[in-house]
Amino acid sequence: MATKTLFELPILSSPTATSASGTVIVTTSTPGIYLLTFTSPPDNRLLTPFCQTLLLALDIIEHEYPPGVLITTSGVQKFYSNGLDLEHATSTKGFFHNSLFALFRRLLTYPLPTIALVNGHAFAGGFMLAMYHDYRIFNPSRGFLCLNELDLGVPLRPAMSSIFRQKLTPSVYKPMVLEAKRFSAKEALEGGIVDALGGLEDAVKFVGERGLVGKGKTGVYGVLKKEMYRETLGYLEGSGGRKGG
Repeated sequence: MATKTLFELPILSSPTATSASGTVIVTTSTPGIYLLTFTSPPDNRLLTPFCQTLLLALDIIEHEYPPGVLITTSGVQKFYSNGLDLEHATSTKGFFHNSLFALFRRLLTYPLPTIALVNGHAFAGGFMLAMYHDYRIFNPSRGFLCLNELDLGVPLRPAMSSIFRQKLTPSVYKPMVLEAKRFSAKEALEGGIVDALGGLEDAVKFVGERGLVGKGKTGVYGVLKKEMYRETLGYLEGSGGRKGG
């Protein structure tokens, strides 16, 4: 099946902006698999427009297309995402409540299986973005996964750290936080941070082997995830993250 573009959204720096700072493009080449590619040079920072455009794309996929599997990846070769822009995050009113944590909550409770196809570096908030997916597949030849808040002198908020505690073992989590350890692809797989190594073809094979395309059809996939991750959801909602599926 040839690749078909389903829709494209501009990432606008403001509602009145006349040019886009990036794009979110959703395509499909395999029935039931939606590939969402975000491109916001140079390194896919999690700014308000980026988060809001991803939220809109998630809404469109859920409400306008049949249930399937969502794979997200980056159009920037070197980076999946380099995380937050600290100046933007601290100076933009409601950023955490209305944008970052709203996006995290939406992904965590999304009614379809989600896979982060991590093509390059995922640091700090970018690593969190990947962790809020159901599965992670990591490029075996490029990139590191790292929570570098220690090096930046920035504390981890409960809604940021909880997802790592719930999904990872203490022996992996401790050096991740207290040493700002950079995990290679091999180390990430051995530590259970990622589910597989590879690229898009490997991700499609991963979906097929697990029969993931049909998992969202009964309507309870997102409900089950809400129960699985109720601790993290409590932190996200307590921080004012957008409620609702």
